[in-house]
Amino acid sequence: MFDQSTRNRLQKFVAEARTLLAEEFTRQFQQDYGLDPSTGEVSALDALRHLDSARLETARLLRDTLEHYRAGSPSGGAREALDRMVREQAFTILNRLCALRMAEARGILLESVGQAYQSKGFQLYARLAGTALGDTGGAYRNYLYSLFDEFAVDLAVLFDRYAPTGRLFPRETALLELLTKINHPDLETLWAQDETIGWIYQYFNSQEERRQMRAESQAPRNSRELAVRNQFFTPRYVVEFLTDNTLGRIWYEMTQGQTALVHSCRYLVRRPTEIFLAPGEQAPEQPAEPQADLSQEELLKQPVYISHRPLKDPRTLRMLDPACGSMHFGLYAFDLYERIYEEAWALEETHTLEREEADMPSLRAEYRNDYEAFRRDVPRLILEYNIHGIDIDPRAAQIAGLSLWLRAQRAWLEQGVRATDRPRIERSNVVCAEPMPGEKDLLREFTAGLRPAVLGQLVEQIFEKMELAGEAGSLLKIEEEIAGAVEKARQAFELEIKVGRQGALFAEAEQGRFDFSGLGRRTQFWEQAEERILDALRDYSEQTEGNTRRRLFARDAARGFAFIDVCRKRYDVVLMNPPFGDLPNRPLNYLRNNYRELSENLYCGFILRARKLAADGLVGFISDRSFVIKQSFESFRRQLMTETSPIILIDLGWNVLDANVETCCSVLSNLPTPTLFADLSANSDLQEEHLFRLCTDNQQWITERLDTFSHMPFAAYAYSTPLWMRQAYSIESNRVSNSLFQVMRGMAGANSEQLFRTVTEVDPCEVGEVKKWFFLQKGSPYSPFYYPTEYLLLHDNGIFKNVLS
Repeated sequence: MFDQSTRNRLQKFVAEARTLLAEEFTRQFQQDYGLDPSTGEVSALDALRHLDSARLETARLLRDTLEHYRAGSPSGGAREALDRMVREQAFTILNRLCALRMAEARGILLESVGQAYQSKGFQLYARLAGTALGDTGGAYRNYLYSLFDEFAVDLAVLFDRYAPTGRLFPRETALLELLTKINHPDLETLWAQDETIGWIYQYFNSQEERRQMRAESQAPRNSRELAVRNQFFTPRYVVEFLTDNTLGRIWYEMTQGQTALVHSCRYLVRRPTEIFLAPGEQAPEQPAEPQADLSQEELLKQPVYISHRPLKDPRTLRMLDPACGSMHFGLYAFDLYERIYEEAWALEETHTLEREEADMPSLRAEYRNDYEAFRRDVPRLILEYNIHGIDIDPRAAQIAGLSLWLRAQRAWLEQGVRATDRPRIERSNVVCAEPMPGEKDLLREFTAGLRPAVLGQLVEQIFEKMELAGEAGSLLKIEEEIAGAVEKARQAFELEIKVGRQGALFAEAEQGRFDFSGLGRRTQFWEQAEERILDALRDYSEQTEGNTRRRLFARDAARGFAFIDVCRKRYDVVLMNPPFGDLPNRPLNYLRNNYRELSENLYCGFILRARKLAADGLVGFISDRSFVIKQSFESFRRQLMTETSPIILIDLGWNVLDANVETCCSVLSNLPTPTLFADLSANSDLQEEHLFRLCTDNQQWITERLDTFSHMPFAAYAYSTPLWMRQAYSIESNRVSNSLFQVMRGMAGANSEQLFRTVTEVDPCEVGEVKKWFFLQKGSPYSPFYYPTEYLLLHDNGIFKNVLS
């Protein structure tokens, strides 16, 4: 559906819409609200005598938002903050109107945008309202406002009209021009496609803008630059392959292969000799050394023992995309979760499904054995319990939330559930990694009221540690930072109890001055300290009263708390297309200190973080393939060998992502399973077709144990190199054994036509060490690991003998 010509049309539309809206809101800022994004100048409120009371309140809100953004910005510049505000207004309005158009295409909404003023929904609204709402333009604006408010009940992240990111609305001429672009016939068929909103996210920043940001500095300088530089759309077949072999694979192992996913997950890789182990059963010991006498065909037929996975209640089967973008992985995961819930309902008749909380009722008990009520609630369960996402781009949070919401609506539509009967989605697990709010005065006002006093001090420390969230994103180990802050305070408290306040002075210098007043000798406080910190953040984030600055502060605290909450969970599956390239400037030291095997490439940090977040689960990712063989990634590869293992690694080559990189797909597990390798890089224009064939034909794989590469130079994953050659390397010297090869100085032939031949030109009987011809290494096409010799050298020729002498 989304071929190149289709994407080009959509890209042109998004570029034109962004330009239109950016110019419109810049004009409103300058002419109506006394804010000039080009210079950073801000007029005094009392100079805006042309505004009525409602718009004057908007002007006040925009100024409060400006100061709020400046307080949280490293530079604190007004121009930078105003530029951000214009950009936010533009992408929010574009996303809202596109979302309504997509809702129409799915039958969720009566036609409201598709024909602008002539839309059926608006015509009905206008007949009921009469002339009470003024002219047609004003009535249509109010109609859209009512739709925004209705959709905000489920999707406040995008449709909340009172959020600072979407406060403004385009004037009539700009709105009509935008609607004309949205309703262009070339885009008509795209609004029914789930991927459309993802491509809109992809194209909001043009290729030229991304190239410019990459060229201006080697390392990303801020969160926006990092987000824009790493917008790479993940192809659908890659999403399906990685999701099938992580989420699909987990459920396949939990059900010991008795699942319909084996038919619907077309990329699910299964070995013909898989043996599922019983609870507590151990796999037989494997040979210490690789079986060199077995061919790849024979190795692929060897038994593969699958450790027992308890059957879990699907509500506890969590998936995370730590760099989610527009949530392509989540959209396909939704499909799999629907089938998993269906099967779980049936399995509860004969099995006990494992749950994290003792008081969580079974599915059948929760719905009183009413299958239809359960089925109707599944889309809500998937969004509230299963799919999680983190991104540093607020646009991504909007788009990802919208994508999943639309997917849930489609599920209800397919079930025939009327809009009024659809369960309300009360929470989403898609979060934006942002710093806590930067207003120090409001923070001190908040923490001053917390008791005991040390609780307020700990909350202030958490605010400080969250400063890097905007650039580090999910790489910020905030759950460890919270635990570390609590542990330091606890040690200082215990020292004070033991030796008195005077004797604990040195600890203050090391750990900071803690105020333990009101705590007494209560040691149980420390057992609950982390939860009390989070409770305090939650309580403040739920405050809605107060002036605009306090509401903005509380809103950002809520976002920060949501980010912390997602980071504290553990996941069965992590799926991602992580950012790659140079490390961002601000969190540089933090990343190096916390990810020792980072290899100075951002995606390595995401892989290491994902393994911690899914300690007993599976991690699937597409990335730059440099970690497979490049020398500078040696320490990273060795860490993977010791702490985890790729169970699948496929080289895909070029032309997969919108970036000038070779790519590979990998699935990681903490179980010692032989890795399946494949090289599809030679088929750069047919990866999807060849990947499907690979997953349905077990004979195309190369299977190797990862430890066989530990003796290779730089521990490269040289899977296409013959085993005998890998065994020729010594762990002590890391050189080819002299018993197999003797390295000598190369030769130069004086008469190539007489001395050289290719192997196809000579009778094999005449080739050998004591024969007329012998093998000669004389270069080859590019090959990452090994290339067979193609050339022969004549060695009983008189000229050659003279050269040797």
